[in-house]
Amino acid sequence: MTTSVRSRSILTIVALTVGLLTLLSTLSLFYGAVPISRATVLASFHAFDAGNLQHQLVQEVRLPRLICAGLVGIALALSGTMMQGLTRNALADPSLLGITHGAGLGVALSLAFVSEHSFVTSLAFSFGGAALGTAVILLITVFAPGRFSPVTLTVAGAALSALFSALSTGITLFYQVAQDLSFWYAGGLSGAKWAHVLVLLPVVLLGLLISLHIARSMTVLSLGEDVATGLGSSLTKVRLLGFCSIVLLAGVAVSVAGVIGFVGLIIPHISRFLVGTNYYLLLPVSALFGMTLLIASDLLARMINPPFETPLGAVTALVGVPYFLYLARRKELSV
Repeated sequence: MTTSVRSRSILTIVALTVGLLTLLSTLSLFYGAVPISRATVLASFHAFDAGNLQHQLVQEVRLPRLICAGLVGIALALSGTMMQGLTRNALADPSLLGITHGAGLGVALSLAFVSEHSFVTSLAFSFGGAALGTAVILLITVFAPGRFSPVTLTVAGAALSALFSALSTGITLFYQVAQDLSFWYAGGLSGAKWAHVLVLLPVVLLGLLISLHIARSMTVLSLGEDVATGLGSSLTKVRLLGFCSIVLLAGVAVSVAGVIGFVGLIIPHISRFLVGTNYYLLLPVSALFGMTLLIASDLLARMINPPFETPLGAVTALVGVPYFLYLARRKELSV
């Protein structure tokens, strides 16, 4: 395939994805536990009536939930793309390597030990837990790269996730806040509000900017550590900035939506198949696909069994688990 033909194919797929994203976003405003007509949804934007319950439902519940779903999808996709690139491990994903469960442990600690619990405290503790999980993975990657194959690193991450999950469960049971934590482990956006949007937007943007700042070095790193070092890339700087981006993205995603797995596993592979390992293209395309996948999953979670909601983490796992098993059977697992 020539470069021009490949470029047109990529543009066509991106355009179709944008169209699908627009359709899904529109449907997410119309449908839910209570369907709302197109005329009412449009009126809520150009002639908002504070006394109209359906107008309030659109503007105060569904619209911030839609935006949060898109931003969380971007955060998970970008963190997975960075994680796979930094570890050169096709099975890498913050939810599989202990980072999101570390963030969940932070949330559990905030529920148990902070008397006046709020979203801000959950966010701060979530960042701390994500940083802890990231630090462990960073130590494994930097100090023992030759002894850790992709599968072995994934097993180590699974063990770390199990440890953080067990600690979270023990803490919440002992302090009788297990029910409060169940939201984060189920994963979902039913509590999304404009306050969450105001936190998600700058953090996700910062994570994206950091990722783009090291995009060239990440592209060189995909050729191998020796090649990257020979071309003048500072692997220590790239890893530190990359993992800082992952902590920001994974931490804010977990604090808002809970533990949602496999988005960061699936999306980078689809994006890499389309655009290769040029991270200047890979990162924006991953963000677009991640946004689309999570908005679609959130809509499906609301529509499977209305008026009850299916956990969002269960919906993404339906796609993610088979794909994970497929990847685990492949012989070449480096990226």
